[in-house]
Formats: sequence, C-alpha cells, structure tokens
Amino acid sequence: MSNASHDSHAGHEGDHGHGIAHVASPKVLLATWGTLMVLTVVTVLATKIDLGANLNLLLAMVIATVKATLVCLYFMHLRYDKLFHSVILVSALLLATLFVTFALMDSHQYQPDIAWENDDLSPPAY
Repeated sequence: MSNASHDSHAGHEGDHGHGIAHVASPKVLLATWGTLMVLTVVTVLATKIDLGANLNLLLAMVIATVKATLVCLYFMHLRYDKLFHSVILVSALLLATLFVTFALMDSHQYQPDIAWENDDLSPPAY
C-alpha cells in the first residue's frame, strides 16, 4: 500500500469500511417495538388512575420521554452512533424537563384566578 493510500485511511480507524448505516438486528427492533407497545398500554391504563393533576402529568411525561428515547436510540440508530450525539439528546431531554418543571411550578400562581368549576366565565367582581 502506498503512502498516499495509507494517509487517506489514517483517520478512519473506527470506520468499518462498509459505507452503510448500522442495521439493528430484528430481535432488537422487535424487543424495542414490544416495549413501546407495553408503554403505550401503560399510558392508557395510567389515565384510568387519578393521582392528581400534577402526578398524572408527570407520569405521562416520564412515559413519553422513555418512549421517545427508545425511538431515538434504536429506530434512529443513536445507540450505535458517536457518544457526543447521545450526550446532546440527554442534555436536550433534561433541559426540556427543566423547562416543563419550571412552568408547572409557576402554574400555582394563577390557578386561583381561573374559575374551573364555575360555568359563568365572566371575570370576578372586585
């Protein structure tokens, strides 16, 4: 092998040379699909249980986050990609969770002003 040919492959030690994307095995894909189906059933069953508005929302968000993570990891092949991309995904999920948490913490400030149980939607008289 000549020096020019050797130099062109010098930075590609991690490259397997096949030029195609990683293909997950059918077993992994079916297991992921099965897990997503179970989590979908859990989501539907969780709506039947009244844990309170905030806990129901939290449970639904946790299940949705797990499902989205599974889709990203296995169906979008992020699990087989560079670690940097996984770090970006986890960071984005944590920031989204932080934003939703702050929004939920703030919702108690204006809740007394909302007349949920009253059919009369006119503003309260002061």
